[in-house]
Amino acid sequence: MLVDSHCHLDFPDLVGRLPEVLQRMRENQVALAVCIGVNLEDFPKVLALAEAQPNLYATVGVHPEYTDVEDPDLERLLALAEHPKVIAIGETGLDYYWQKDKPEWQRERFRTHIRAAKACGKPLVVHTRESAVDTLRLLKEEGADAVGGVMHCFTESWDIARQALDLGFHLSFSGIVTFKNALIVKEVAQKCPLDRMLVETDAPYLAPVPYRGKQNEPAYVRHVAEEIARLRCLSLEEVARATTTNFIRLFKIPVTGRSS
Repeated sequence: MLVDSHCHLDFPDLVGRLPEVLQRMRENQVALAVCIGVNLEDFPKVLALAEAQPNLYATVGVHPEYTDVEDPDLERLLALAEHPKVIAIGETGLDYYWQKDKPEWQRERFRTHIRAAKACGKPLVVHTRESAVDTLRLLKEEGADAVGGVMHCFTESWDIARQALDLGFHLSFSGIVTFKNALIVKEVAQKCPLDRMLVETDAPYLAPVPYRGKQNEPAYVRHVAEEIARLRCLSLEEVARATTTNFIRLFKIPVTGRSS
């Protein structure tokens, strides 16, 4: 079976056809998916999806791109993370692509998330875009290696990957790994230890080949795993088994929470 470790099923394009999305997951042996929280205002919708479906989980956090939203404090994150279906803190991190002035508020928000993860003992879901050096620096300064987590939709160099791995983080690969010109991502997917790798869609974004340019969905994580298998000269079953085992171990998913 496969796991989509990062998707946004609460977004309008997907939640409006949720029965179809869930059915296509089943047809493609995608047994579990994580609905990622990106702001506190919409978190109730994310959690409701996870509560309603045994094979869906949630995270809680505020994405670094979001500015005009509630800024979480430590107590608020910890309270929301108590729910058993909330398996991680995030999506959090740094994004200097949209915030080119590299604002200090973004770094402080990231630190708050790291501290919350350490306090509740749940891993981090980290977003980094044009900010890898600062992202790694803050993770080190705040002792994020105590809980670990995942560098989601990883697109950085092998040098950055190695530093993240040294901090105890996993690397998650999205549909970008299937893109013809994504040579750096393909290289990292080849070199990443198999026991530290996850797969994701980031749906509804970043649909893999052969659906590139169309709306993404969790069922398509199969194409991500197939490309990684091709790059590493492994079978799809080997990649699926490894990435699913990694997911269950990292996020402490009980066996009884799995759905086939």
